[in-house]
Amino acid sequence: MPQIDHAVSGQVLTGDASTELPAELTADAAAASVDSVESALSEQAAATDPEAPAEPSGFDALAIDPLVRKVVAELGYETPSPIQAQTIPPLLEGRDVMGLAQTGTGKTAAFALPILSNIDLNGSGPQALVLAPTRELAIQVAEAFQRYAKHLPGFNVLPIYGGQSYGPQLAGLKRGAHVVVGTPGRLIDHLDKGSLNLRHLKHLVLDEADEMLRMGFIEDVERILQSVPEQRQVALFSATMPGAIRKISQSYLRDPVEISVKTKTSTATNITQKYVPVRGPYKLDALTRILEVQSFDAMIVFARTKQITEELAEKLKARGFNASAINGDVPQAQRERTIGHLREGRIDILVATDVAARGLDVERISHVLNYDIPHDSESYVHRIGRTGRAGRSGEAILFVSPRERHMLRSIEKATRQSIEQMDLPSIDDVNDQRLARFAKDITETLEKGGLELFHNLVQEYERTHDVPAAEIAAALAAMVQGDRPLLLEPEPQDNRRGGRDGGYEPAGSDTDTYRVEVGRRNRVTPSALVGALANEGGLHSKHIGHIDIRAEHTLIELPANLPEDMLRKLSKTQVAGRGLRISRADGEVLARRGPRPGRDRDKPRPHRKGGPRSPQQGGRAGGYGKRPSRDRT
Repeated sequence: MPQIDHAVSGQVLTGDASTELPAELTADAAAASVDSVESALSEQAAATDPEAPAEPSGFDALAIDPLVRKVVAELGYETPSPIQAQTIPPLLEGRDVMGLAQTGTGKTAAFALPILSNIDLNGSGPQALVLAPTRELAIQVAEAFQRYAKHLPGFNVLPIYGGQSYGPQLAGLKRGAHVVVGTPGRLIDHLDKGSLNLRHLKHLVLDEADEMLRMGFIEDVERILQSVPEQRQVALFSATMPGAIRKISQSYLRDPVEISVKTKTSTATNITQKYVPVRGPYKLDALTRILEVQSFDAMIVFARTKQITEELAEKLKARGFNASAINGDVPQAQRERTIGHLREGRIDILVATDVAARGLDVERISHVLNYDIPHDSESYVHRIGRTGRAGRSGEAILFVSPRERHMLRSIEKATRQSIEQMDLPSIDDVNDQRLARFAKDITETLEKGGLELFHNLVQEYERTHDVPAAEIAAALAAMVQGDRPLLLEPEPQDNRRGGRDGGYEPAGSDTDTYRVEVGRRNRVTPSALVGALANEGGLHSKHIGHIDIRAEHTLIELPANLPEDMLRKLSKTQVAGRGLRISRADGEVLARRGPRPGRDRDKPRPHRKGGPRSPQQGGRAGGYGKRPSRDRT
């Protein structure tokens, strides 16, 4: 019998279950001592009993709403990341939190799951507000909220950002949103208009606070903090903690729980990683080229949604590839059968979601292709870990649209590994491969033999119709090929058109001055103009030069010879409630003062406490700023 230590009336007794109690103990003390021994033995027996109920672990150990926890389980998440494990409990308790963590460590779930667990679905007005520095992050966070709230009936989340028409945002606010995710400048606009009411706000999240500081939004952030109710919970997340962010935490957070997490995310050195810049509409064509030219044994193609996996697999099969899809809706028996076919070589391409591919280990997988970029670096590491197993080499390819470049940088930063750009195979490369396969098929068929019947038929046709054998062979090849062209057509020479996701690339480095019909009287800001040009016209900020805001109009330096269709599209874009009506500035001279508002955001800019401010920090072009930058994206 194990020895049990227990205290009774200030004494420590040691004994087994049969130990006699000292005579000087009172009856009550003796009874208490017996109860204590029995309790200790009962607890130890429960701990060693294999049939005793196990203590909850992972997300089950957190007091998350059951409907939210159900989604977490469906997504295949078993163990909280460090930032989630440390952040979720204090947020559920109503504490303010200041978290120091890199992008890609699971921050979104760390604040979204507690908010959703405390949301009142019958409440009126926004109950949670998330501030994000960029349009892309705002959309990403809003999508995450929608995903985690899958089983919450009637839940609504609304992303609000610059460059988008006010109409859908106003309609969404009027319908009612439980959670609003927005960029600072556009949120200020809605506060000024009275369309955003924060009277019932309970939760406020500042995501990537140091990035908002770097982009010149910090005064807008403070104004929003001053506009929310006094009784509210604040969560601030930042990769670094500069003085200005520390000051905000001291001024607006109440006795916050401070959490610091360093990511340990890393990728295997035996996996070659590359990315391909490609805009959304051209992903399928890019994937097809890679599949035709790249030498691979088996490949997993990761897509973001179940619907995309099904559609993509069907389109690949229509193009002659052995492809199949697995996702969360696929029954387990069918999933196992499909993976078995992949293992046996009966299919070569598996199109999958993150959840469906968890734990998948097939030796044949030599390549992983991220058709849709993952939301965080941990998902990226899990995805590409499907190849390069057991020390074997593998290759991972990532599709990145221009407006997803920030996510690529986050993955590189979190994994501490550079991902090199990969050139997309050209049409000539694809055609060379097709001709080589065509010749190989002929050679293999000749070597296989058994062609006597067809040989005689061709000879007979040649004799009776007086047609050369080469022409007969060409006709037979065309019959086999069917309607699908053997070779791809050459690409059009005009490659200057852009799109909403920033695909426009000017033909040269020449610039010209353009005029837009909004000015100081319309309270327009440089960042609002940059956001409109980038989001509506597909111009990267690095192609936007000096901005000279005048009383009735504004002059902007842009690439020379913008296509007419792009000018027409930009003219309809709304900024400060008015159309840009962009045109070439005939004879007008742009004042070249101050730094370029279109400076590439990849390059860090130090925060300055005083002195002249750039247009990105809220000043007029070449002048002194009186208010911070509005939402640049």
